[in-house]
Amino acid sequence: MVWGKNVGISCGKRVKRTNILYRGVSVIALTVTFGLGLSPNFAEAQNYRFNQVQVEGNQRIQTSTIVAYTGIERGKTVSAGKLNDAYQNIVDSGVFESVELVPRGNTLVIKVTEFPTINKINFEGNRRIKDENLSEVIESSPRRVFNPAVAEQDAAAIAEAYGVQGRLASRVTPRIIRRSENRVDLVFEISEGDTTEVERVSFLGNQVYSDRRLRRVLETKQAGFLRAFINKDTLIEDRIDFDKQILRDFYLSRGYVDFRVNSANAEVTRERDAVFLVVDVSEGQQFSFGDITVSSEVSEADADVFRKALKSKPGITYSPTVVETEIERMENLALRLGIDFLRIEPRVTRNDRDLTLDVEYVLTRGPRVFVERIDIEGNTTTLDRVIRQKFRTVEGDPFNPREIRRTAERIRALGFFSESDVDVREGSSPSQVVLDVNVAEQPTGSLNLGGSYSVTDGFGVAVGVSENNFLGRGQRLSLSVKTATEADEYVLGFVEPHLLGRDLRFSFDLGVSESDSSFSEYDTKRAFLSPALFFKLSESSALRVSYTWNSAEMIARSDITYPGGTYPSAAPTIVNEIAQGERTNSVFGLKYSFDSRLNGLDPNAGFLFEVGADYAGLGGDNEFLKTSTKFVAQKTILNEEVTLRATLETGALHWMGNNNSRSLDRYVLSPSIMRGFEPGGIGPRDRSARPDGTTYDDFLGGNMFAVARFDAEFPLGLPDELGLRGALFYDVGNLWGLNDVDTSGSTNIVGRDGSFRHVVGFSVLWTTGLGPLRFNFSKALKKEDFDQEQSFDLTLQARF
Repeated sequence: MVWGKNVGISCGKRVKRTNILYRGVSVIALTVTFGLGLSPNFAEAQNYRFNQVQVEGNQRIQTSTIVAYTGIERGKTVSAGKLNDAYQNIVDSGVFESVELVPRGNTLVIKVTEFPTINKINFEGNRRIKDENLSEVIESSPRRVFNPAVAEQDAAAIAEAYGVQGRLASRVTPRIIRRSENRVDLVFEISEGDTTEVERVSFLGNQVYSDRRLRRVLETKQAGFLRAFINKDTLIEDRIDFDKQILRDFYLSRGYVDFRVNSANAEVTRERDAVFLVVDVSEGQQFSFGDITVSSEVSEADADVFRKALKSKPGITYSPTVVETEIERMENLALRLGIDFLRIEPRVTRNDRDLTLDVEYVLTRGPRVFVERIDIEGNTTTLDRVIRQKFRTVEGDPFNPREIRRTAERIRALGFFSESDVDVREGSSPSQVVLDVNVAEQPTGSLNLGGSYSVTDGFGVAVGVSENNFLGRGQRLSLSVKTATEADEYVLGFVEPHLLGRDLRFSFDLGVSESDSSFSEYDTKRAFLSPALFFKLSESSALRVSYTWNSAEMIARSDITYPGGTYPSAAPTIVNEIAQGERTNSVFGLKYSFDSRLNGLDPNAGFLFEVGADYAGLGGDNEFLKTSTKFVAQKTILNEEVTLRATLETGALHWMGNNNSRSLDRYVLSPSIMRGFEPGGIGPRDRSARPDGTTYDDFLGGNMFAVARFDAEFPLGLPDELGLRGALFYDVGNLWGLNDVDTSGSTNIVGRDGSFRHVVGFSVLWTTGLGPLRFNFSKALKKEDFDQEQSFDLTLQARF
């Protein structure tokens, strides 16, 4: 009668299991034979008594240890069932390849074959994941006993690591190589396979928003034309979970409070190199705000005072973000009024008949809990103060759970940490809490290489080096080099986001540039330095205070030779400006901006207003006042398929110095401001006669300009993976004024008084892995004879 086991060795990857083969030896199936099994009645009655236990085949494991596994005591009666349990106990120890129990009279012989020891672990075929990273994934390690079950789990873990990168077709096959002294080398043979692309993303149940609009919301994208430059078209399970959340946030912010994602299923193709992602949703009805009221259960908190602080109004689309913003606004008001531990509880009443939600903000007294301590761990490089700057709470302040959640979001938004958590635990007493901040740092430096093309500067190469957490201080240090066919620029930048520990951003830029544009008859050299302070005035407005010192010089090009002699390549007015040589400006600037999108009341509409003034004269060679304004309004219509945008820009230069202004000082309109014309294509020009009978045609810029741009962007009906949209635009603008200019020697200055030009056009917007490109095709409806029209230009798509 023999109880025996030969252990087969196999490892698996997810659903399909792979086999581990000994070199030259096939896998032996698990076999357990019971002699007593031939006669169940006899097996139940059979008993044994062993006076001696003998172990054979063990090398590392002591005999006493193996005997202890059995639980059999010498001289005591042992049933067949107990003997079977003893066998199973030895097998379950996980250190034996085979086990046999052979009763020989009063002696129990235990025959074992030990699992080998792992000599070393190798990975073969891996290129995407390094050996050291794979070693962190597996549990097997050298100098430990080889365990087939653990090796099986390791193979699955490696496959899972590749699955996170979207390589679902990867295969992992563990092998062992026999060595002397019962040792083996464990080798994981890896076939990485290609990334499993998302070939198609489709939706079920959506009626309000089209598939095309919802695809723009998701992080997961369909495989596109430039798939080699992006990886968001790769199937990653964690990303799908994230997409479910942002899809829910998208609908909730638009009033669809009953929205839910029923399922998100990925169907893998037969080749396992692509999937079809199908998202089943239920939209529900859209709700708006009904009655918005404030009530107070705290004596010192006047409900009327807090009601006046609200910005939302009945009738606007309901959004949880608006509610959160209103709560934050009232909590900040409570702090200014010196009311501690005030909590705002939103109570929502649903009105299904008119599809509104009444919101009552109840002012209540929260528990008297204080922040005892803030502990920060995990930051080996980043200074504690960089993280503490994201707290609006310090030790001793009242504890506000909502503020702590917002703090955690601000820490994550730094981008310095791969993981960041803010946990709360009880402090030295029930009325005290300790805030534990646990972070895991990640690289914050970057090297950017890119190419560019613009009508103004031609083809170019850009190289940028930046460190966003310089010396662990949360500061940004960057160096950029841009070289193009007609311009070179070198800029060193520095940003301190919390100057003196306050919510005050300081920036400093230092740079030089040169240009030899084909649109002008002179070259330029510039050098500048510009420190600036930026701070918020309110939740929607900000102010920028800056100082700029710059030096600029216009450089003449070679004279033109003709049969009668030579003459300057530039017009007389430009020659006079070149003769001024290098001139410096010492400029103090103010810029105020208001962005309605920051209050979050309407995700489908918003506007931006900016007004600025620069004064030069406290030092430097020139004295002038230069003002500018910009207003942008945008709205999406037709279920957010079409975007309408209107932009108005103006500028005015008032020259006050004793010298004359130059083209470098005046406004010159580029295609980014007024489409349909070359850089400097509209405005005053010097068209004096040349000695050879031809005419100069040099732009001079102007003291005043006004431009209005109107855009309508819409889908083209092409497959989404192409990333193409269309746009129609209409621009109207004017550039005029030419005071304080030395025009001596000029015989024909045109465009002083200006006139409004009108341009229509069509654009192709292409979202690529290299950035959003905009191809503009335009036609001037009204222009001057001397204007330089441009029917096509390629630019980066502007963002509002």
